[in-house]
Amino acid sequence: MNSTISRRALGGLTVGAALGTPRLARAQARELIIVSFAGQLQEPHQWLARRMEQRHPGLRIRLVPSEAQDIVAQIKAAQGQSPYDAMPNGEPPHLTAQAEGYIQRLRPDRVPNAANVIPEFMAKSGGFGVPASYSLVGLAYNTRVVRREPTSWQDLWHADYRGKVAIPRASSNLGLAVLAIIAKVFGGSEDNLAPAWEKLAALRPMVGRSPTALIQLLEREEIGVAPIWNNDAAGAAARGLPIRFVQPAPGPVSLISFMSEITNTRHPDLVQEWMNDILSAEYQQHAANAPYFFGPTVRGVAVPEAARGYTPSTPAEVAALQSVDWARIAPARGRILEQFDRTFAG
Repeated sequence: MNSTISRRALGGLTVGAALGTPRLARAQARELIIVSFAGQLQEPHQWLARRMEQRHPGLRIRLVPSEAQDIVAQIKAAQGQSPYDAMPNGEPPHLTAQAEGYIQRLRPDRVPNAANVIPEFMAKSGGFGVPASYSLVGLAYNTRVVRREPTSWQDLWHADYRGKVAIPRASSNLGLAVLAIIAKVFGGSEDNLAPAWEKLAALRPMVGRSPTALIQLLEREEIGVAPIWNNDAAGAAARGLPIRFVQPAPGPVSLISFMSEITNTRHPDLVQEWMNDILSAEYQQHAANAPYFFGPTVRGVAVPEAARGYTPSTPAEVAALQSVDWARIAPARGRILEQFDRTFAG
């Protein structure tokens, strides 16, 4: 669940800051700078920021899109005085952030809603930050190109799809997740990708360098089916494209996005309040709805009707979610990418 800082330059979105604020309020104003998502997927954070600003007159929350590649470099260059206060991370960069010390351990006493998080998701946090949402890697297909709906990961090799499959490049979390799940369904693991390499070499798929490229291949009917993020498939369908998303057996791959306090934030109290609000049932319900489709990480939050084609909505569907052991596969990303590009060059 990538879609994540690793999924989605710098330019801030200011959600507060009213002109004409009384002089005393301006003197007491505080600014919270939070790394967020880009485009439409930032809207749930905007919604939350407005509500928090209303509770704290004089507070200004600035959201910085996360596709900026130098966010972490800026944090490190600041030498203990980070320009940011909180940030989301997908699972691989969350592990790196823990190891390198630029995010802080969660203080459960300051974030009481953390007690409501699904335990399996909380365990993946490593004690740092909170699991804010998750995204899915499943299969998208163009109904004009293929008539048979894929129902499993193995279906990528079905005769009906021969010559109509694309996969993501292994440079992304999407690509690594696909390699991992293919290896697993054919008897391998994160440490043994040989079954995936063998099966993909036989498949001879096209390669999309990004989720956007995969959606474009589907839209132009150059392919019929591809692994993709649920959010991207939902966005394509909302634009009227004949693209459907399926959660293939034995289950789609979930990737968690964590929200964490950045080391030496100027406003730890506000960051902890922000994280607590992220875990509120109200926010989780809002972010789970169309057009965002962020998977809820808090127990008891019902998936909205509009999201049920893109997000697990029953206990059985949640139980079927597949995960990746990123601590085992992410360190080998460079070597994996080299092998990927050799295998699929041209």
